[in-house]
Amino acid sequence: MVVRLVLGIAITLAVFAVAGRRALQLYRLGRSGQPVEPGRTSGVGKRVRAVAVEVLGQRKLLKWSVPGAAHFAVFWGFTILLATIVEGFGALFQRDFAIPVIGKQAWLGFLEDLFIVAVLAGLAVFAAIRLRQNPEREGRRSRFFGSHLGPAWLVLFMIFNVMWTLLLYRGAQINTGNFPYDEGAFASERAARVLEPLGRTANDVLETAGLLASLAVVLGFLVIVLYSKHLHIFLAPLNVAFSRRPRALGALLPVYSDGKEVDFEDPGEDDKIGRGVIEDFTWKGLLDFGTCTECGRCQSQCPAWNTGKPLSPKLLIMSLRDHAMAKAPYLLAGSDEERAALPRDVLAEAERSLVGDGGVIDPDVLWSCVTCGACVEQCPVDIEHVDHIVDMRRYQVLIESQFPKEAHTLLRNLERSGDPWGRGAQARLEWTTGLPFEVRVLADGERLPDDVDHLLWVGCAGALDENAKKTTRAVAELLHEAGVSFMVLGGAETCTGDAARRLGQELLFQELAKQNVETLNSAGAKRIVVTCAHCFNTLGNEYRPLGGDYEVLHHTQLLSSLVAEGRLVPVSPVDANVTYHDPCYLGRHNRVFSPPREVLTGVPGLRLTEMHRRKETSFCCGAGGARMWMEETLGSRINETRTDEALETGADLIAAACPFCIVMLTDGTAVRKQQGKAREEVEVIDVSRVLLRSIRPT
Repeated sequence: MVVRLVLGIAITLAVFAVAGRRALQLYRLGRSGQPVEPGRTSGVGKRVRAVAVEVLGQRKLLKWSVPGAAHFAVFWGFTILLATIVEGFGALFQRDFAIPVIGKQAWLGFLEDLFIVAVLAGLAVFAAIRLRQNPEREGRRSRFFGSHLGPAWLVLFMIFNVMWTLLLYRGAQINTGNFPYDEGAFASERAARVLEPLGRTANDVLETAGLLASLAVVLGFLVIVLYSKHLHIFLAPLNVAFSRRPRALGALLPVYSDGKEVDFEDPGEDDKIGRGVIEDFTWKGLLDFGTCTECGRCQSQCPAWNTGKPLSPKLLIMSLRDHAMAKAPYLLAGSDEERAALPRDVLAEAERSLVGDGGVIDPDVLWSCVTCGACVEQCPVDIEHVDHIVDMRRYQVLIESQFPKEAHTLLRNLERSGDPWGRGAQARLEWTTGLPFEVRVLADGERLPDDVDHLLWVGCAGALDENAKKTTRAVAELLHEAGVSFMVLGGAETCTGDAARRLGQELLFQELAKQNVETLNSAGAKRIVVTCAHCFNTLGNEYRPLGGDYEVLHHTQLLSSLVAEGRLVPVSPVDANVTYHDPCYLGRHNRVFSPPREVLTGVPGLRLTEMHRRKETSFCCGAGGARMWMEETLGSRINETRTDEALETGADLIAAACPFCIVMLTDGTAVRKQQGKAREEVEVIDVSRVLLRSIRPT
């Protein structure tokens, strides 16, 4: 009894010393980050609910049913089996120790053993998944490509050791008469029957050996966790608790420096614009990096990675984490003298640029992102990949003036003409030509009359792109047919700034946005309907902090409600197979999934077939993140990959609800037609135009 008490305490103190030193280093490293933006720690109730749903309830993990169920078993296994750790430490002092009040009740013994078995089953599933997804065989197709596989297998082995030593100790304890449960612990009782023939003396030894081994493995596992990716066991609840609510999608975060939003009209001398070095990230950013589980769910869904580009959201976060760890001694040094005395490899890491040739992040990685948000959607621990990518872009654009050369034309056109094509305000009403009614245009200085239901925000594409003009005219005709009174701004519109902001040109975005907010507020705009998913997101989510508080509807939302109210009645059959592509900035970013489908399914004769990647898991068209105006020279083309998925449904019509998506899918369909891989009659079309065909067949 004395021997195992002394050994148990010695092991515990040694491990706590090592683990405590590491935990203190990680805490200090986290504290070295910049302050977070206001509101990140407010709203305790919603943050507690988030932890309950996403950590305790494993909501995101269970979306992938088999690995999710395995993780659920292991997570809750360790949570429930904390009781066995209490029992183990108690047994160092008293061999028949039982937890007060509940420690001898059969249900607790049964629950402990149930989760021992569940954890072992979960380990078998994890091992099978890792073998099946072996990166050496599957290459980039494996979501574990680039992950640290050795430590992952070690952790699985350590968890297995925790379980079998626990069964050994509990089974021997039954045979020595020191087990606290008379019944219920079915797995421990089975182990006891196996050990019983060895006799009392052997079981006494096995009880002590099993107890010390079980505690040693648990404590050793603690050290491994603190030095590996499994740090997420401790950090995930914190990361979820401090994450953006309800999700880190939709609006981008403004530029913050030292916890305060940067005023671009009068920036401070010490303001940091974007992230140029690892210490520019906030402590929440550093927490994100340390929380990554290397599960590869983000990587498996990323359109850039899936089309052969160098960007993997997982590898990007891992690179930032590894760089932060390597640079930690430099960041935590108390003086220049201490820094000068650091090893050469630490000093070399401290001098590495964050982005650039030989830097932590290759420029091709940074500029491959389409900001679709698939990584954020899939991440089970709420890492905010898109915010970090755009923050690094902001530094590259605004401080280093380093960005793809194709973007120069885009930015120049936005600055000079207020649209990406450089057409100017005089072209913004060309889309009205040929309409059978007059479109009301708001005059300069005029406010919207009381009889106007909605301001129709046409957008750059809707006014200037030939294909998108057809959508704008169709929406106008449908609103006119339904008796909805609307007006447009005409030449007073300018680009919302979506592409500039996601490219990293925050200063230009601020200028465009403030100009639009002033125009809209002067016009007294309250209800705005848009045909572009990017305008929808920007006007609805990103103008509010700038003083633009509007009720913004996507045209599919308005059309769906008009059909439901009987103000639009689709009567003529449209005999066609149709599939619907969810635009990222309408669907995943803003959760508008049903209205476009309601419009399509309400058209007689139309047969909707969904693509296998849809709604939250929709595959990007490749136009987001300002990629619409940049050449795609790496890997295969994202739009062609998505086009192939649409063609696989056998659709005659590929419907979408965003002009960017329609451009990209039209281009992809044209390529496939030239290659003989698509029927000539296949058409890419906006949802509104399909509805108009049923209401006005001519």
